[in-house]
Amino acid sequence: MAEQRPLVLEIKGMHCDACVRRVTASLGKVPGVKTGNVEVGKASLQYDPSLADEASIAAAVRDIGFEAEALSIQE
Repeated sequence: MAEQRPLVLEIKGMHCDACVRRVTASLGKVPGVKTGNVEVGKASLQYDPSLADEASIAAAVRDIGFEAEALSIQE
């Protein structure tokens, strides 16, 4: 089984359920990412570090027009 690391992203610019759906869909397209919980302003997820990294995950959120910053990475 592949290693999974937790990641919490602060996401700025989200205002509604449609934003939550867009972020959830975008994160779901990043290889190795398992989206746990997305709510307005925050996403908690698990990712496989052999397939994705913090930068690529945040970039997926930025690519759809939001700001994203890692709040915590726990190993």
